[in-house]
Amino acid sequence: MSAIDASLKRLGTDYVDLYQVHRWDYETPIEETMEALHDVVKSGKARYIGASSMFSWQFAKALYTADKYGWTKFVSMQPHYNLIYREEEREMFPFCKDQQIAVIPWSPLARGLLSRGPLEKDNTQRSKTDTLSKTFYNDASDLDIISGVASIGQKHGIPNAQVALAWVLHNPGVTAPIIGASKPGHLEDAVAALSVKLAESDLRQLEEPYQPHMLQGHA
Repeated sequence: MSAIDASLKRLGTDYVDLYQVHRWDYETPIEETMEALHDVVKSGKARYIGASSMFSWQFAKALYTADKYGWTKFVSMQPHYNLIYREEEREMFPFCKDQQIAVIPWSPLARGLLSRGPLEKDNTQRSKTDTLSKTFYNDASDLDIISGVASIGQKHGIPNAQVALAWVLHNPGVTAPIIGASKPGHLEDAVAALSVKLAESDLRQLEEPYQPHMLQGHA
């Protein structure tokens, strides 16, 4: 309750539309977490609650707990998802579809890698200092995917970011990707991606190089 109060004070508002937990808390009983979030909603400080990267069984346990006690249930899941990392398609996406949960992926551009050409992959300030990118995206197949995005971008005459975002948006399970906009152009690409239509041949070119990855982002 102290945390939501502090957030509202910083934001200068009376409530937030969506209040999300950040991954699974292994140290706290899920009953305690869900009841506290229910109290936040009932106090009028948040309209809805959501969750982020976790295992499907954990998300199911949270929803079951809320349903069991009549508490507020999660309405959204924020998973790690992009062209380079698609492991959430195995269980989390089908589960969210079945439960009518909104999916709002984080890192849709793979920490900026998908917005750059393959030759630029390691030549930016971020690529030189972002150790998480090297941990998450370091498979040989990743470079083939980045090259495919660049190729489709050249074909349609649009920036790579629009191609990568359009691919995320084409998945019917995705409500909206979460973008990390730090420049006006980032917002412009995000809006423009809504109008990009990828052909079946484009989708095949983008998806075929994918290789399974170790789970990333759950902890």
